[in-house]
Amino acid sequence: MKLTYITLFVLFLHSGGILAQEKKDVITPNENLITENIPEISKDLSNKVKKYTEARGASLAGVHPVTNEIIISTRFGVTPQLHHVKQPLGDRTQITFFDEPISNAIFEPTTGKYIIYAADAGGNEFGQLYKLDLKTLSSTMLTSGGRSQNGSVTWRKDGKGFYYSSTKRNGKDRDIYFMDPENPSSEKLVLEVKGGGWGISDISPDFSKLLIRESISANESYIWLLDVQSGTLTEVTDRKTPNVLQSGASFSKNPNEIWLMSDKDNEFSSLSTFNLNTKKFNFLTTSIPWNVENYLLSEDQKTLVFTTNEAGSNKMYIMDTASKVYKEVKGLPAGLLGSMRFNSGDTSLFFTQSTAKSASDVFELVMKTGEIIRWTKSELGQIQEEDIALPKAISWKSFDKLTISGFYYPASPKFKGKRPVVINIHGGPEGQSMASFLGANNYFTNEMGVAFIAPNVRGSSGFGKTFLAKDNGYLRENSVKDIGALLDWIALQPELDKDKIMIMGGSYGGYMSLATAFHYADRIKCSVDIVGISNFNTFLKNTEDYRRDLRRVEYGDERIPEMAAFMEKIAPLNNIDKIKKPIFIIQGKNDPRVPLSEATQMRDKLKSNGNVVWYLEAKDEGHGFRKKPNIDFQRLAVIRFMEEYLLK
Repeated sequence: MKLTYITLFVLFLHSGGILAQEKKDVITPNENLITENIPEISKDLSNKVKKYTEARGASLAGVHPVTNEIIISTRFGVTPQLHHVKQPLGDRTQITFFDEPISNAIFEPTTGKYIIYAADAGGNEFGQLYKLDLKTLSSTMLTSGGRSQNGSVTWRKDGKGFYYSSTKRNGKDRDIYFMDPENPSSEKLVLEVKGGGWGISDISPDFSKLLIRESISANESYIWLLDVQSGTLTEVTDRKTPNVLQSGASFSKNPNEIWLMSDKDNEFSSLSTFNLNTKKFNFLTTSIPWNVENYLLSEDQKTLVFTTNEAGSNKMYIMDTASKVYKEVKGLPAGLLGSMRFNSGDTSLFFTQSTAKSASDVFELVMKTGEIIRWTKSELGQIQEEDIALPKAISWKSFDKLTISGFYYPASPKFKGKRPVVINIHGGPEGQSMASFLGANNYFTNEMGVAFIAPNVRGSSGFGKTFLAKDNGYLRENSVKDIGALLDWIALQPELDKDKIMIMGGSYGGYMSLATAFHYADRIKCSVDIVGISNFNTFLKNTEDYRRDLRRVEYGDERIPEMAAFMEKIAPLNNIDKIKKPIFIIQGKNDPRVPLSEATQMRDKLKSNGNVVWYLEAKDEGHGFRKKPNIDFQRLAVIRFMEEYLLK
């Protein structure tokens, strides 16, 4: 065959000439990503979005037991890693260098010569414990590996070992172990339990006893006392009183007394002391009509710092433990508070904070003066203050007149006319949308002119235990109706376009996205399901053993025929014929919570029914994407989906 000039030119195009040049103008998914039906994504779009994707935050991981130095977790590459910071706004020295994210660190408590951290593989959440030598930066695995979760590390203050929880015995029950990390083979089983909700709260000053928490559900947990020597486990709080949440137990310097948080006889969790002999509570913060979320005792137990969740923002208070008098810490901007640690000598408190205008950073509160010192200043990339959408608290009445609330991030005022809306539903279902920084999602509001609403449907935490339980079991679809009521609210807003609404959510929020896709098919334009549940029956069958009973309390027990039938009825997987609008399904292959099968069965049935469905799977991720290249591609793909199905 004689090759003409035209033939040669065509072969040149297909073998990598001009066509290859054209391919250079599009984003190619990395080798860990599986895509279906996602169209080409231009580098031009990637370049536009990049301004919003380079923001990073820093969180407190540990405070040195001797010096005023800290370990933080922040990202400078693909994943967050641990960094050493020696002074306020000082240089950050990276000390871990792994493909998987590392966010926690616990110093050896006497000299601080090494830290203990946990890491999993590919997002599978089977975290193993490691010892990191801070001189050599070499790591040694302490736990046995495999499909077990290991955590809740609690050190003896003399540094002679720590207690931790693990599912290693059978993959289901979370037992308590003791280990001397200088001699890992010394590990021993201290307490064998039944259930996946057990964890360590505190060690007594003489190391003879442990306070143990048993979690039944988001509404129910109990405190136990373990005698380490005899192995005797004694009930502290009354397990015969159901639906009481009790957490954060700590030994008091007063004999026969502990500190804890409890919502007994109250809608909200209050800071309390509890007498081990009389079994009487002394509630200390009931005048604050919100949850106490966390507290921390100083080493000398003279001072206690606690934080509250007040209408989606956190406040910090300091209490004198002798008088029980407390006052709010002034000078903190409105925002969200994270981990807290006292330094050696209790002269300062280190903590993490973020605001609606910034990602998280680490600060120091000087206890004597009240001065707040900034330790890290994380970059926001190219995001400018005027690019940031700020949350507005909103509320609406649902079908049964229950008040539902959330946060509304308006589109930039430079966009005129009625604006499209993204409704982003949190997971849990006991999660909570708070007045937080939108981060890269500011691209939606500032560049696409899309309003962003983060609702707190019934079942969300932060609004009292009655509200928290209003979606349990057979009440499941009432939370979906809360989104229907939000659609009604949007229709009444003159600046919002009721005909251009996209529902998006992760985990339980993914289920909500799928459920609204068939319940309100005529009122939305498209949906994004991220690691969502498509059928509670199959979900409960395939989720990891250590989670199953905890989830049954929330969703219902599928072993009961009536409940199984109800779950089949409400399953998005069984209501595909009612879904009319495009759906984008996103999933991590190694997800131990909502397994891959929940996504693939939904995708396959949508495809067989002729629905428009996009699909993105990451082979090196679990319950949500944590690695920046995967996160970036997911974001670009969602934006393309919005361009295709929301904005047109």
